[in-house]
Parts: sequence; structure tokens; C-alpha cells
Amino acid sequence: MDYLMVFLAALILTLIFTPVAIFIAPKIGAVDIPKDNRRMHTKPMPRFGGIAIFIGTMSSIAIFLVPQDPQMVGVLVGGALIYILGLIDDLKGLPAKVKFLGQIAIACVVFAFGIRIDFISNFFAIDLGYTFFPGVVAFLITIIWIVGITNTINLIDGLDGLAAGVTMIASFSIAYAGYISWTLEGPSVATLSMLALAGGALGFLPYNFNPAKIFMGDSGSLFLGFMLAVLSIEGATKSATVVASIAPMLVLGVPVFDTAFAIFRRLINKRPIMEADKGHLHHRIMAVGFGQRRAVLMLYGISATMGVAAVLLTRDLFMESIALLAIAGMLIYIFLTDAGSMKLNLKAVNIAQEEKKKRDLKD
Repeated sequence: MDYLMVFLAALILTLIFTPVAIFIAPKIGAVDIPKDNRRMHTKPMPRFGGIAIFIGTMSSIAIFLVPQDPQMVGVLVGGALIYILGLIDDLKGLPAKVKFLGQIAIACVVFAFGIRIDFISNFFAIDLGYTFFPGVVAFLITIIWIVGITNTINLIDGLDGLAAGVTMIASFSIAYAGYISWTLEGPSVATLSMLALAGGALGFLPYNFNPAKIFMGDSGSLFLGFMLAVLSIEGATKSATVVASIAPMLVLGVPVFDTAFAIFRRLINKRPIMEADKGHLHHRIMAVGFGQRRAVLMLYGISATMGVAAVLLTRDLFMESIALLAIAGMLIYIFLTDAGSMKLNLKAVNIAQEEKKKRDLKD
């Protein structure tokens, strides 16, 4: 009942508040107007859906989990701050550097509440012990993890339902891995909080899956990424199992790889790291000729495959887990290579240059 109540509370509240967000968005100017070819929609769309995900997820955590673990207050504070940062960006627009510094500051707030990565599992050791980090190292690793995962979800939010669906799959996978590991000890707060996040993401999907009626905006994607990062830290620090430290890395393989590949691609092409382009994994799948729905479902499939690999790892099924990761890797490799070449395609459509060419042609 604990699992069900936490999940349903977030799901139902998000389902209720998303239509409200659709109604409010035009009145406050939270509308996404397509200005370049990077956007897949052709008409103005409300982008205030993050408020529904925020209300659903945070309410469930506040009602059911804060009384069990006071440290969850830090999660609520951090979640509220990252949502406000994203909302300001949606309404006013913020420079990339300002958003980045804001994320670092919020990650520091969470660290101050005691949510931190201060050890690593000795995975290959016989005794499966832990190596603990000095304070400065723990601080740096925690900040990098939170800011990094926050931005990975933000960057994959390019197709209808993609960010919400990947977050839902990741949350369910980590929650189930935690359930298997901690079932003898009763419901874990970390597992329950992942179910709250999954409920919030799932409640938004009926309105966000193609054809979308509303976008989550940066307020939603930053919030989802931030919560995934912070709650996965909670799972690792509250568990005595090795897999708690490894599962989030496997489950979040698709957004993490897509972000790393985007940085590598832009460095190779001598372009600014923060510059937008159409070289993300979902753009490449679309370029092959698949529509939005098929592209999103393919990425759901890859994410779910990696999620199952993480769950198998909890059962010490290492060979099976490696096999699934190899399958996911092959699929990603196919999408990143051209039909006539085995080499990775590092080229991408540059949005700024493409728009300049169009303006020159009009002139």
C-alpha cells in the first residue's frame, strides 16, 4: 500500500493539474513559439507543464516521505529552487552561463542538507566493501553528478514525450532495483521517492505524448533531471548494496551518452559546447525517416533495455546484464553511423548557421 499510495498520489495530482497548466500558460506568456528548425512543432505550444509535474511529485514526497526521513526536506528545497530557476528561464529567458551557475548553487544547497556521494563501491573486491572520499572530493563528485544528470534530461527534451518517458522508465527501474535489494527491510524512502517521480512523469505523458498538447518547459525538464540525480544519491547512500551505486548509471545510459556525445561532437567540430544543433540521438533517428512517435518509442526501448540490465545486476546476473547493454549499445551505434560508413557521424546541422542562410536567401 505504501508503494501504491506514493505513486498514485503523484500520478493523480499531475493528471489533474496538467489541464490547469494548459489553461494558464497563454495568460502568463509561457508559450513556446517555433523560431528555428531545431523545434519539431510548427505552432505555438503552452510550455507550463512543469508545474503539474512539480506539484504531483513534491506533494507526494512531502505528504508520505518527509515524516519518515527529515533529510527529504533537502530534496524538497532543492527541487523547489531548480523549478523556480527553470520557470524564470521559461518566462524571461536566461543565459546558459547563468542557468549553469544557478544549478551549481542549488546542488551546493542539497549538499549542505547532507545529500552527497561520499563513497564508492569496491565492485571487483572480494569483500565488496566501500572506499570513502575526503570532504572536498565528495563535494566535487556530488556537484558534478547533480548538475550533469540535471542537464542530460534537459538536453533530450526535444521530442514529444521523450524526457517524461525516459524519466519514468529510469525511475521505475531504479525503484524496482531498490525494491529487490531492500525488500526484507521494508519500503525504502529512496525507493518510494522514485515511485513519486515516476508517477509525476507518467501523469504528464497523456498530454505530452505526440501530438503534444503541452510542453514541460525547462522548469519541467530541469526538475525531472535534478530529482533523478538527487534521489539516486539517496538510494545509494541509504543502501548497503553495491548495485545502488551502479544502477542509476546504467538506467540513465541514453541521456548520459547523448550529452557526452554532444559535447565530444562540438569539441571536434570546434563549436561552442552550449551551442544548439540537430545532432542529438533523437534528431538522428528522425533523420533516418522515422516519425516522432517511432523515434520516441525506439528510445523508450533502449532506455528500458538498460533499465532491465540494471535490475538483472541486482540479482547478480552479470552476463545477462552485459548482453542487454551490448544490445542497447549496438542500437545506439546504428543510429550514429551512416548507411554506407562504419564510422561515427560527427556532423550535425548547426541551427544558427542554418537560420543565417535562410535569412540571406530571403534578402
